[in-house]
Amino acid sequence: MGKATPKNGQAPLDLVVIGGGINGVGIANDAAGRGLSVLLCEQHDLAAHTSSASSKLIHGGLRYLEHFEFRLVHEALGEREVLLRKAPHIIWPLRFVLPHRSHLRPRWMLRAGLFLYDHLGARTTLPGSTALRLDARGPLQSRFTHAFEYSDCWADDARLVVLNAIQARALGADIRTRTRCVSARREGGLWQVKLQNAGGISELVQARTLVNASGPWAAEVIEQVVAGRSPHGVRLVQGSHIVVPQLHPGPQSYILQNEDQRIVFVIPYEQHFSLIGTTDLDYQGDPADISPTPGEERYLLDVVNAHFKRQLTLQDIHHRYAGVRPLLDDEDDNPSAVTRDYTLTVDAPENEPPLLSVFGGKLTTYRRLAEAALEKLVPWLDGGPAWTASHALPGGNFETQAALHNELATLFPWLTPLQIARYVRSYGTLCREFLDEAQRSEDLGEDFGGGLSEREVSYLCDREWAITSEDILWRRTKLGLHLGAAQQQRLGEYLESQRMGPGSTN
Repeated sequence: MGKATPKNGQAPLDLVVIGGGINGVGIANDAAGRGLSVLLCEQHDLAAHTSSASSKLIHGGLRYLEHFEFRLVHEALGEREVLLRKAPHIIWPLRFVLPHRSHLRPRWMLRAGLFLYDHLGARTTLPGSTALRLDARGPLQSRFTHAFEYSDCWADDARLVVLNAIQARALGADIRTRTRCVSARREGGLWQVKLQNAGGISELVQARTLVNASGPWAAEVIEQVVAGRSPHGVRLVQGSHIVVPQLHPGPQSYILQNEDQRIVFVIPYEQHFSLIGTTDLDYQGDPADISPTPGEERYLLDVVNAHFKRQLTLQDIHHRYAGVRPLLDDEDDNPSAVTRDYTLTVDAPENEPPLLSVFGGKLTTYRRLAEAALEKLVPWLDGGPAWTASHALPGGNFETQAALHNELATLFPWLTPLQIARYVRSYGTLCREFLDEAQRSEDLGEDFGGGLSEREVSYLCDREWAITSEDILWRRTKLGLHLGAAQQQRLGEYLESQRMGPGSTN
C-alpha cells in the first residue's frame, strides 16, 4: 500500500497509539526507535490502571504450566533475562518458596513443573530451583516440613511504563497524557484521529496506522471510537492485592497453594511491608472505578493465615488496590484458567489504513508483544529492525545496584543510605538529573516526607508527566505508603500552587 498524503500537505504520523499502559508505551517506544513518527495518547495518567495494579513481578508464570501454556511460559522466561539487563534499577531477582501440600499437588508434580520452569526458557543469571527442608524456626506453621525454591523477578510496574515513555520521547515520540481519542475514521487512505485534552481542546491528527492498546477498553475503542466491530471479546478479570506490615524477615517471597487450586504471592515490599495477592474475579463495570471487595480481602487473609504463624486481621491491611486484567475471552468458566497470552489483530480493508488491536498480554511479555505488533505493520510502515532487546531503559546504564549506590554515596555523602537505595531502585542514573549541583540536603528544597524533596517533585512534573499527588505517591514512587495524611495534603497543596502560579509547566 502506498503512502497517502493529506490534503493539508502536512506529513502524517506513522502511528497513533491509543493507551498509555505497558503495551501502548512498549509499542510506541519500539516504533520510535525504528525511526517512525509516533503519537501516543492516554486518557488518564501513564500506567493509571492495569499496569500499576499488578503483583509487581517479571515471571514466567509457573502456574500457567498446568494449563499447558508452554509458548507463553517459554517467551516469558526468556524475557526475564532480557528485562533484567535492560532495567537493573527497577527489576531484580527474587527467590520464591513454595510450601509443599501433598493433598493439593504431589511432590513429583512440583518437581516436574519446576524442572520445566528451569529449562523452558533461557536462564543465564538466575539460579535454578531446589528442594528445601523447613524447620520450626521459620515463619511458616510447623505442619509445613518441605518446600521448593525457585527464581523469578520483582519489578516496579508503573516505573517500567514511565521509563519506556521517557525513552520513546527521547527518540522523537509525542507522549500525550490526559488526552482522549474521541474518534478515528478512515479517509483518503489515512486515519483521521480526533484528540481532546483535559482542558477540552480538540485536535485532528492524521496517521498511516492506528494502534489500539487500550487494555480493558480495547473492544470499546473499536466499537465506539472507530465505529467498527471487535473481532474478540474482552473478559475483564479483577485482581486485588493488600499490603500489610512485614509478615516475615528475609528477602524471599512465598507462593502459597490454596484449596481452590489457585496460588497467592507474599512478597517483601517497600522495606516495612508485605504485598499479598492476587485474586481472580469476573468484573463488570468501569475499569477506571475498581477496588478490592471485602470477600477478596478475607480470601487473601485466609490463605496467608493457613500458612503463616503470624495471623492477620482486616485491621492489619495498610493499603489495598485492584486492577482489571483485560484477557482474551476464551469462554472458560474459571477466571483463573483464562489465558494470559496475547492476541494481535489487524483490520485492514483493501486500500485502507490498518487498525492493530491488542487483546490480553502480561507485564513480562510487553517487549515481545511490541516487536510482534511492529512485525504485523511491516506492509504499511518503512521502519528499521527490532532493537529493544539490547538497549537499556533510561537510568539502567550501570553495572550493579551496589556499584551505583557506592558512586552516589561518594558524590553525595550527605544523602542517607535509605535515600540512595530508593534513588537507585527507582531512577538508576536518572536521579542525577535532580541531584547534580546539590551540595547539601537543603539544596533539594522542601522535604515532603519519606525523603521526597521539592527538587525530585519538580523533576517528576517536568520530565515524567506527573501532575497530581497520586501520580507521584503511587505510580512514580511508592511513597504513599510512607507519608502521613498531613504530608500528603501538603504535597497536594504544593502541586496546586505550582499549577496556578507563574512559570507552571502543566
